[in-house]
Amino acid sequence: MSLLGNIIWLIFGGFLAGLGYIIGGLSLCITIIGIPFGIQTIKIGFATMTPFGREIVVTEDTGSILNTIFNIIWLLFFGWEIALAHLLFAFLFAITIIGLPFAKQHWKLLFLCLFPFGRTLE
Repeated sequence: MSLLGNIIWLIFGGFLAGLGYIIGGLSLCITIIGIPFGIQTIKIGFATMTPFGREIVVTEDTGSILNTIFNIIWLLFFGWEIALAHLLFAFLFAITIIGLPFAKQHWKLLFLCLFPFGRTLE
């Protein structure tokens, strides 16, 4: 199911969304200050390309002070907008029975986009 879900996901927008995240992450990496945020955006881009069959894993350094500060900065500048977009798409896909698996993937990506530092999708 995860292979078929990922193929359908890629065809109907997952590839373009992931590519947008990766290009945005690369543009953030141009500046020294933006490198940590660019790396997280690229990570979200790869997670957006193939979300089926993967789960959010919390790393051991999640509660560190640096990750907490970066998560707060991320949430204020980037995270809430990205999470809002995933929330909107989750509700739109949840309207139909066929769209429920895709709504579940957007819901999963929503939490990864809110606080990406110290979390990964495996």
